[in-house]
Amino acid sequence: MNNNLYSQEKLGYNDLSKEELHVINNKGTEYPFTGKYEKFKEKGTYVCKRCGAALYYSDNKFDSGCGWPSFDDEIPGAVKRIPDADGLRTEIICENCGAHLGHVFTGEELTAKNTRHCVNSVSLDFIPAHVNAGRYGTAIFAGGCFWGVDYFMKKAPGVISVTSGYTGGWVKNPTYKEVCAGSTGHAEAVKIVYDPEKTSYEKLLKLFLEIHDPTQSGGQGPDLGDQYRSEIFYLNDDQKQIAEKNLKLLNDKGYKTTTRITKASEFYDAEAYHQDYYFKNGKMPYCHVYTKRF
Repeated sequence: MNNNLYSQEKLGYNDLSKEELHVINNKGTEYPFTGKYEKFKEKGTYVCKRCGAALYYSDNKFDSGCGWPSFDDEIPGAVKRIPDADGLRTEIICENCGAHLGHVFTGEELTAKNTRHCVNSVSLDFIPAHVNAGRYGTAIFAGGCFWGVDYFMKKAPGVISVTSGYTGGWVKNPTYKEVCAGSTGHAEAVKIVYDPEKTSYEKLLKLFLEIHDPTQSGGQGPDLGDQYRSEIFYLNDDQKQIAEKNLKLLNDKGYKTTTRITKASEFYDAEAYHQDYYFKNGKMPYCHVYTKRF
């Protein structure tokens, strides 16, 4: 079986928010100077928000001053050009799924390549790693202190990156102090990007359910509070069904799980000192341990 075809069949498209639908499906435009990635300077790969296809490398990003993320080159074969009906501009879309990205301009002499891909931030997601052309999967889990979940997930085969952060709340851009105070509704969570040719969402989900206690309510180990709850944030119906199936398996085995299953919302990266915490400090998780359950 062709591996690339296999990954295409197994990865569903991510559900989109109202704002994302406006831009990605309806070819809208976000307001200039408001996008998440307009001034973003981290090294890695920008992927399609809807399908996870790799589109641009950070090495090709530059500050054009236009108010939207700008790139002077794309990953070969990742972006398709379509002239607008009026002939004035050229639209760019994801070659894999057709998601609207923005427009491409040439002849401006802003870089040596003389090309500017003007892209909406909401059409993109970011992987803090250089990856090859292709599609990549994302999973979001919360299971106590994100330091421990990060530690075990980073060791899993096929995992490309793990980012600690906050999700599931109602406050924009929450801080660690605010989340710990329990005033934002967020959970400490991790966003995992993985290679679907080397692992699967279900394998990562099972690992998640085996490195923390999915029967504990209101915290994890000694870390108590709703921000330490057990929760699976699904990105599409496929992930939701897989989560429901595996929690049922545990319940049928006698585990009284308390893990919530919730549609994913905005994920906010945690402060820099939280990233790779145990690897940076040479310590070991204090409330996470692997326990075989499946």
